[in-house]
Amino acid sequence: MGQKINPLGFRLGTTQRHYSLWFEQPKNFYEGLEEDRKIRNCIKNYVQKNIKISSGVEGIARIEIQKTIDVIKVIIYMGFPKLLKEGRHRPKKIEELQMNVQKELNCVNRKLEIAIKRIAKPYRHPTILAEFIARQLKNRVPFRKAMKKAIELTEQADTKGIRVQIAGRLGGKEMARVEWMRKGGLPLQTIRAKIDYCSYTVRTIHGVLGIKIWIFVDEE
Repeated sequence: MGQKINPLGFRLGTTQRHYSLWFEQPKNFYEGLEEDRKIRNCIKNYVQKNIKISSGVEGIARIEIQKTIDVIKVIIYMGFPKLLKEGRHRPKKIEELQMNVQKELNCVNRKLEIAIKRIAKPYRHPTILAEFIARQLKNRVPFRKAMKKAIELTEQADTKGIRVQIAGRLGGKEMARVEWMRKGGLPLQTIRAKIDYCSYTVRTIHGVLGIKIWIFVDEE
């Protein structure tokens, strides 16, 4: 019987760090988690609905949240920051996003700061790669072709290994199954190996499909 563990949680403190940095009393801990969820969902929904997507993916690799007593700092790591850059209208877009998040949180006593940082190699991050595969599946591209294309994009980003797994009613078949592809090394049992992981769901005409991606970036 296999013993499974999240690859990111397994490496916290070595090659991985927390995406949320704040402290809270145990009785208020749930409120802090719910606040983080609202911030992330609000940002993703805004980018998805209000920004013209030309590359096929939103390009959000991760969202880091840092909280103090009077300041909430949100750092958005994007692979394609041009999605939020529209010449003279870029400050307006960020200001509108900030107002939406403040309205969602209903925070009066704390200041909200949003910063955007660009990622040099977008397809080195599993979340962006999963969004790319999800977009292909929604456009009815064969799942094996989408997986092969994702692996090719990752190889161009100088990674050492990748595994892509898709589960659900693949190809519209009646019985759900799991298909996966792997290329290169993937030492999941080694803590010093820097491995990025994400789990992503996508709704298609045949039902919900689950995408899991492991990327072996480097070894310390």
